[in-house]
Amino acid sequence: MTTFSPLFLLSALGALSAAASGALAAEPSQWKCETCPFEKAGTTGTLDVGLGAVSDDSAKFGDYTGLNQKGAYLVAGGAMRYRGEGGQYGSLKASDLGLDSRSLAGEYGQEGLYSLRLGYSEIPHYLTDTAMTPFLGNGGAVLTLPAGFPAVDTGSMPLASTLQPVELGFKRSRLDASASWIIGQGWSTRISLRHDVKDGTQRTSGSFFSTASHLAAPVDQVTDQVEISTSYFSQRLQATLAYQGSLFRNGQESLTWTNPFSGVRNGQLALAPDNESHQIFGSAAYEITPKIRASGEFAVGRMTQDAAFLAATTNVYDPVTNPSGLVVPALPAQSLSGQVDTFNASVRVTATPIDRLLLNASYARDVRDNQTPSLAYPAVSTDMFLGAVPRINQPFSFTQDRFKLSADYRWQGSTKTSVGVDQNYIQRTLQEVVTTRETTLWGQLTAKPLANTSLMLELAHSERDNEGYGIAAWITPPENPLLRKYNLADRTRDKARLRADFAASETVNFGVSADVADDTYGQSSIGLTDGRSVSYGADVSWAITDQTQLSMFAQSEQVRSGQAGSQLYGQPDWWARNKDEVDLVGMGIKHVALGGKLELGADLTFTRSRSDITVDAGPTSPPFPTATTSLDRFKIHATYKLKESLSITGGWWYERYDSQDWRLDGVQPATIPNLLAFGAQAPRYNVNVLSVALRYGF
Repeated sequence: MTTFSPLFLLSALGALSAAASGALAAEPSQWKCETCPFEKAGTTGTLDVGLGAVSDDSAKFGDYTGLNQKGAYLVAGGAMRYRGEGGQYGSLKASDLGLDSRSLAGEYGQEGLYSLRLGYSEIPHYLTDTAMTPFLGNGGAVLTLPAGFPAVDTGSMPLASTLQPVELGFKRSRLDASASWIIGQGWSTRISLRHDVKDGTQRTSGSFFSTASHLAAPVDQVTDQVEISTSYFSQRLQATLAYQGSLFRNGQESLTWTNPFSGVRNGQLALAPDNESHQIFGSAAYEITPKIRASGEFAVGRMTQDAAFLAATTNVYDPVTNPSGLVVPALPAQSLSGQVDTFNASVRVTATPIDRLLLNASYARDVRDNQTPSLAYPAVSTDMFLGAVPRINQPFSFTQDRFKLSADYRWQGSTKTSVGVDQNYIQRTLQEVVTTRETTLWGQLTAKPLANTSLMLELAHSERDNEGYGIAAWITPPENPLLRKYNLADRTRDKARLRADFAASETVNFGVSADVADDTYGQSSIGLTDGRSVSYGADVSWAITDQTQLSMFAQSEQVRSGQAGSQLYGQPDWWARNKDEVDLVGMGIKHVALGGKLELGADLTFTRSRSDITVDAGPTSPPFPTATTSLDRFKIHATYKLKESLSITGGWWYERYDSQDWRLDGVQPATIPNLLAFGAQAPRYNVNVLSVALRYGF
């Protein structure tokens, strides 16, 4: 018996394609309508069944794709569509059923009457596959240690015999359903439900004064959402009124771990608390006259969080069992009783007073009113120290008002100009700045100076100022009075964007683009002082023949920023510069041969990034090592029609990823004496994925 590998099969298909490059078009009797507006009654669909193989294990490669483990996997999926004589319709779609990234969705309904939908999907999120830990009970709410602990530092711990791999990552499973139906002339209603489950582990850390440990925190979360809406539509009026509700439940309220260093025995961290959100919203659009149209929307909501507090510390004084523990005052309440009320509303009017002129005006208000009680809580630091001054939670609130005016005018030919002004006012409570005002002036020009050339230029200038920068008296220890937080500080921003497209011929199109943004924080002595981003790119599409299309693109982006700081709580005495660069080049090709029986495609991309941080704090300040990432990706796929209802599909996916990160590389569990680290290294992999499947059509 002769066997063929998937790679051999793809090579053979490619050879068939090359041999058939001069094949004639199909006979007219074989032509098919590609744009027919109506579907014929009956059931049609495809079913894919086959095998795939992954060459190596890699959590990074398998993140979101489900291809994290070496070995074979099932290729299974398909799609089905049904159309009945009386307007009934249905569909069923499945993909990646053999992977942890599987999805399945079905829909059934009748045109103009009702529709029903049910779906299920899974998305894996793998964080790392190189983490090690001596802790026992990973994935649960209590982490303990084997014999040999505690120790004064990581070098004295029995890590050689106790370290074990720990899986860090979680999977989100989603079940959703919806139903909509017509309930009368111009009226419809819709109900949708969604049930999300997250299960697994995620990275966190805990500390005791000068020692710290990386920990695997459990993820056991459920979120249920519901939306009910009613809509009305007529020739001039469209309106919707709806309710949205969301309930979040965490199966684990805390993580408790044993201190691997000497001192306090156990520590405890609170995990995400249970919470709820409820909102009523509506929208409407009305045609006042054929040339004036108004629309608006509103939303009123409330978010609450009333989970019971954990104890301020597990290190409580006991004359017998814990004589060195803390005497901690009682908490002022059993729970936060958190409540935040929200209000969002906007209105917009568009008008065309003359044929070539379009005017737009809009106003939007967003309000966040934090009604959480402000109470004094005992300040316990790292389960070892009780602060002399209690901490008071601050219920921050804000009101944001945005105004926008713009005008679009079309000149003779294809030239169009647009100008506008945007204003953004934000009023805050319990923050260093009460009010900020930002005004943006912008303009855009689109034109075709030549028959085969189109241009677009956009410019914008904005200035943000405040009514004075105060001091947050509730922060202990107090902040440097020269500090200016970037979202509150005065700022000047200039932006420019240019796009040009050229039709070199009937089959070749070429485009170039450039974007520049420059931020200046002229009144900031301490904090972010400036920022600049520049990106530019080019793309080409070429229809080589009716059967072959080629596309290429290149993109580059640079982001730079500067900041100033003070070690001595005074004037600036150190400065830092951050520079990030990302370059991307790629191409794709599609080819159809053998009269449409063979379809080939390939995609190739190269990505390079680097990040540099320079700190100037004196002559003894060495630069940080450069962090780099490179990604090379190559995909080819082919489909060959064996007969009208049966095809064979195959693909090869190669990906190489290499990264260097000074924050991770070389940091093993015992590298830092007072940090018990995971030892997770920056990801690197070379992975091949081969797949072949039969596709049956009906």
